[in-house]
Amino acid sequence: MKEIEELLAEQPFFKGMDPRWIAFFAGCAGNVRFDAGEYIFREGGEANRFLLIRHGRVALETHVPQRGPVTIYTIGKNDVVGWSWLFPPYRWTFDARALELVRAIGFDAACVRKKCEEDPALGYVLLMRLVPVISSRLQATRLQLLDVYGTARGPRAGASA
Repeated sequence: MKEIEELLAEQPFFKGMDPRWIAFFAGCAGNVRFDAGEYIFREGGEANRFLLIRHGRVALETHVPQRGPVTIYTIGKNDVVGWSWLFPPYRWTFDARALELVRAIGFDAACVRKKCEEDPALGYVLLMRLVPVISSRLQATRLQLLDVYGTARGPRAGASA
């Protein structure tokens, strides 16, 4: 069985990262699994970890009145789940549900934040890897919300043509 450090080094998210920092992350990590249909976290709950998916798919969902849960984004292999652990008040803004058996590496958020505070260069490297993930998810969420709520049809009332 591979060690966590080896598994991290193989992941695209950690590709090219200094082995010393991979070791730091490995010290905060462990293998986790979730069965199909199981909630990984719920909106409003404490954001105390993040995941790197090794196998399976995860749906990020939000509740829409009179429609119920709506999938905003589907996350798959080699993708990161969660960034709410980075910013106070450390609360999840969506639900995350396993669509099938999910195997992942889970990271203890408090441990990662502490290591980043101790080594700001590590924090910078982590943020430079997370920002593209956050940016692409925000764009996908925006597009999904346009689909959920519809787009404006025609000019606004009172607008000049």
